[in-house]
Amino acid sequence: MSATGAVHEGYLPGTPEYRRVVWSLFAAGTATFVLLYSTQALLPDFTRHFGVSSESATLTISLTTLGLGCGLLIAGPLSDVVGRTRLIHLSLLASVLVGLASALAPTGTALLVLRFASGFVLAGLPAVATAYLREELHRSSQASASGLYVGGTAVGAMFSRLLAGAGAEVGGWRWGIGATVALGLVCAVVVRVWLPVSRGFVAVPGNPRALLATTRKALTDRGLLALYAIGGCVLGAMQAPFNMVGFRLTEAPFHLGLGLASPVFLVYPLGTISSAWFGRLADRHGRRAVAPVGAGIAAVGVLVTIPDHLVTLVIGLALVVIGFFAVHGIASGWVPVRAHAGGASASRAASLYLFTYYPGSAVFGTIAGPAWTHGQWPGVVALSLVLLAATAGLTILLRRTPPLVPGQW
Repeated sequence: MSATGAVHEGYLPGTPEYRRVVWSLFAAGTATFVLLYSTQALLPDFTRHFGVSSESATLTISLTTLGLGCGLLIAGPLSDVVGRTRLIHLSLLASVLVGLASALAPTGTALLVLRFASGFVLAGLPAVATAYLREELHRSSQASASGLYVGGTAVGAMFSRLLAGAGAEVGGWRWGIGATVALGLVCAVVVRVWLPVSRGFVAVPGNPRALLATTRKALTDRGLLALYAIGGCVLGAMQAPFNMVGFRLTEAPFHLGLGLASPVFLVYPLGTISSAWFGRLADRHGRRAVAPVGAGIAAVGVLVTIPDHLVTLVIGLALVVIGFFAVHGIASGWVPVRAHAGGASASRAASLYLFTYYPGSAVFGTIAGPAWTHGQWPGVVALSLVLLAATAGLTILLRRTPPLVPGQW
């Protein structure tokens, strides 16, 4: 039921509205991740420019993801009141402005403060994206559409590293961040023009009792709790090697510069293919059957990165990307569906999923610094494998968790 009282069963694949929704969210996902990870390829440059350790340099990512997690606690409930599309547009605009300020930061401390603020204002898009897709698209296509949205985040993650690395080669880290902000601005304009206004959204009362009731349901379902934990573990498992790969490639035996090291992130488009393809498999065979496969693929990829050969390193990272986006695409789309079936707020549950997803990245991404310092690449591999083992265990738990609606997953 839409806000006008008319029944909205969701746009079907093949319709112009469906394409506008999917590609707008693809662009929004690209903008989110290009701004979120705009400093990851620049970490070695920060250690030289500011005279800090690798652990301190990773704070430019960890604080951003921490800020995003904090923002999610507000953005989810806020979207239930003000609407999905309005929050998406405001979030993208604010993110571009804060990103520009980050490129102009006068000191390292100011940069860290702005990176936290960048994550906080970015929260509006990921907090509502999957809930928006559940409300606007027909149920038969929701998993595949969520996969394509997640694929947009993969494209953003790739361009973030490539643009930042290329910009840093030209004019230092400020130019690197500025290049990512330019792409974020283009994506924000695309979303503003293409994204259809919500038809399936129904505003909820903004009183504390109603908010508490829907939040309690989102925090007491065993299946949702497992999905939240999966988000934090699987992103941490990918974040660890990708945070440290720049250090590995700029040191022996590779000795590559930032510009030459950045193309390793070209494996990210495989995440777009993976999330969309595994999303279709989930629509066909069920999320419970497909999710564990992604964790296994990522674990194999981590092991393949161990030899000191550039080819095997790239192949291993490619498998990590494929496995990660398979799991994340399925889990993130599963959360609002299960929440809705259980009477919880879909946006609240999506926010809680991302609240563990991004701070999990912040925590484990930061731990990757000491893992590298004390254990070099094998230490990073060990951290990633532990997190993937936890992910696999949670997917097995979900296979044993009964669905809330018979015949669904």
